Amino acid sequence: MIDFGPVWRKEKTLQDLAEGLTRQDLARLAGEMCDFFIDAIADAGDPDVTFVPEDPDANDTFAATADEVNMPWTLGHVIVHWTASSEESAALALTLARGLDVTGRSRYEVPWAQVRSAGFLRDRIEESRRMQLAMLDAWPNQPHMDKTYSPREGAPGMNAVARFLGGLSHAAAHRDQARDILAQAKAAQASTQPA
Repeated sequence: MIDFGPVWRKEKTLQDLAEGLTRQDLARLAGEMCDFFIDAIADAGDPDVTFVPEDPDANDTFAATADEVNMPWTLGHVIVHWTASSEESAALALTLARGLDVTGRSRYEVPWAQVRSAGFLRDRIEESRRMQLAMLDAWPNQPHMDKTYSPREGAPGMNAVARFLGGLSHAAAHRDQARDILAQAKAAQASTQPA
């Protein structure tokens, strides 16, 4: 898997990491990310999906309601969030690769509160893999790598490869969170089992 540490430490930009990567590299990296999460939740059962973990650092500045800002995320919430972010990045990367301007968001996130089963999470990851790869397949033979955009004022410009990497970086940032939630869920279940 690609190491996003230099980007997170602000030593490099996503555009720096994008240099030399091809559409085939992106497909491989997207597959690796999906495989990681499939493996990470391999032992998850339905109770683990809705388990509310301890997370004193919870702070979702984009939460739908004020009550959700400091609410710890469930495993279901993490999975639907990173898959939506990766799909959005893939869609925006496709727009750039086609030589078009990005003119807004391209995001749909499954409502996390409706997610109740481990089977759903596995299906959601596989659906996201299919969607991301399909969007990569839709790139023209000669993608417009000179076309860039900045997601916010002052941010460095990104081409299609860097924009796709942005979704993978976001997913990678949730890897430890997903593992920690599942570990807490399993520990809580073990503590309630009769000796």
